[in-house]
Amino acid sequence: MRISGINLPDEKRVDIGLSYLYGIGRKNVVNILKKAEVDASKRIKTLSEDEQKRIQKILEEYKIEGDLKVEIQGNIKRLRELGAYRGIRHSKNLPVRGQRTKSNARTKRGKRVTIGAIKKEEAVKMGITTAEPTK
Repeated sequence: MRISGINLPDEKRVDIGLSYLYGIGRKNVVNILKKAEVDASKRIKTLSEDEQKRIQKILEEYKIEGDLKVEIQGNIKRLRELGAYRGIRHSKNLPVRGQRTKSNARTKRGKRVTIGAIKKEEAVKMGITTAEPTK
């Protein structure tokens, strides 16, 4: 089954397979299957054409995949242009929702960079000092 450019895995249950779509989570899947009157425990490969069409028709009401990604990027761009606090955090690649950054936030900030004592030879190579190293 293919929905908005995404191939859903045939061997998965319908309730798990639909959550492969960006913007559709477990809670939305329950509502979609209830509206489409499809059993959640069925495998995707065993769905009939009628059931697939009902699911796709209901999914048209939701913003998923590309449309949702474009909207999210637009919201972030708007926050940056406004100069809002959240926009500044986005542009500096820091956590936006109030998390601490002194000891954590490694996934957002990247690998640790050690700053400490530098040997004179290395400092000259890096252009920090102009003094020639003494031997």
